[in-house]
Amino acid sequence: MPLTTTYWLEHAWLGTHAEPGVALDVTADGRVGAVRTGTEAPPPGAIVLRGFTLPGLANAHSHAFHRALRGTVQVGSGTFWTWREVMYAVAQRLTPDSYFALARAVYAEMALAGITSVGEFHYLHHAPGGTPYADPNAMGEALIAAAAEAGIRITLLDTAYLSAGFGKAPEPHQLRFSDGTAERWAERVSALKDRDGVRIGAAVHSVRAVPADQLATVARWADERRTPLHVHLSEQTAENEACLAAHGRTPTRLLADHGVLGPRTTGVHNTHMTDADIALVGSTGTGTCMCPTTERDLADGIGPAVALQRAGSPLSLGSDSHAVIDLLEEARAMELDERLRSRTRGHWTAAALLRAATADGHAALGWDGAGRLEPGALADFTTIALDSVRTAGPQPRLAAETAVFAASAADVRHTVVGGRQVVRDGQHATVPDVPQALADSIAALRG
Repeated sequence: MPLTTTYWLEHAWLGTHAEPGVALDVTADGRVGAVRTGTEAPPPGAIVLRGFTLPGLANAHSHAFHRALRGTVQVGSGTFWTWREVMYAVAQRLTPDSYFALARAVYAEMALAGITSVGEFHYLHHAPGGTPYADPNAMGEALIAAAAEAGIRITLLDTAYLSAGFGKAPEPHQLRFSDGTAERWAERVSALKDRDGVRIGAAVHSVRAVPADQLATVARWADERRTPLHVHLSEQTAENEACLAAHGRTPTRLLADHGVLGPRTTGVHNTHMTDADIALVGSTGTGTCMCPTTERDLADGIGPAVALQRAGSPLSLGSDSHAVIDLLEEARAMELDERLRSRTRGHWTAAALLRAATADGHAALGWDGAGRLEPGALADFTTIALDSVRTAGPQPRLAAETAVFAASAADVRHTVVGGRQVVRDGQHATVPDVPQALADSIAALRG
């Protein structure tokens, strides 16, 4: 990359409004050097991005291998718990090589959707039966390599998953998830290192999957390294009831009592919470990652996102099981689901939803320098067409509203990460045929 690369943005989101004619200078180290407004024409030599340019989108919660379930889990009826059995069957067939191939295609699909960083909630650690690979982190390294080839940043949220439920040993299909104890989990994950485009974080799968007396070990590991810590929280009423029976308190209270909550922690879903739970999450500054397309796909319920944010919990968004990969749909679904629940409109502005999809999502993943088009920020951004059948018509000053409430991942034209073009005119730079890569990697899992 030359010392400075200039992008000319036909329209750009500057945090509060859509600004026409913005020249963005990118330094050699992949950061925004200057933002120049009022540039009616592209400067000489500038790379022209026509449409509406946003900061890169942050997918704060992903299980990459769930992408192989798309379509197949829509046959018949059931619940989260019956869906989970199908998911386990796919998990059993993955190897480091096949996971790399699948994740590379999934992360390329994310880049095509304008996503520039992903939080991979990773618990598929060992070979079937629980035997570690020669490299105990082979599966995690496969995900890191996949993200690098797809051109997006990754926060690998290496997940402690030690039990099948309160007081229950892992079931056979869960053995490859488990390190046995939190101490052995910490020993293994300590061998993973941050690097360019990579952050190593931690996760507690859930209160049912990590015994209460081992929660503090995971929290301490994350705290000592000042790294993100994520946890599936109150996704299912059955888990809440089991936690109350086992510990006499809600999952939120249990996590708080063992030092898991705090400003670097994000609860994923936070769906079935009491008023006291909501107050506790907010007062500790714990974030909330909503995954509306998965929550509706699995019939989980509509979480109290409005109340959580009012209590002090920053909101982020994730595509989770990848029923679809579309952060614009996640953003509008959060608002539209709340409209259905409350029968009133306008709980979040387009600006607030974009903040959840960008700056607050990146912050939840440890990328505090991303999610803004301003000097010093990481030069990660994406451009949405304003002339598609979904987006044509509204005035450019309403580009944010158009993007959030009408556009889809199909309208993403360009994605830039660290100043480098990963997607140009809807074409991925390093994975030329993403649909074929997805089809091939998923077919290989079927044998």
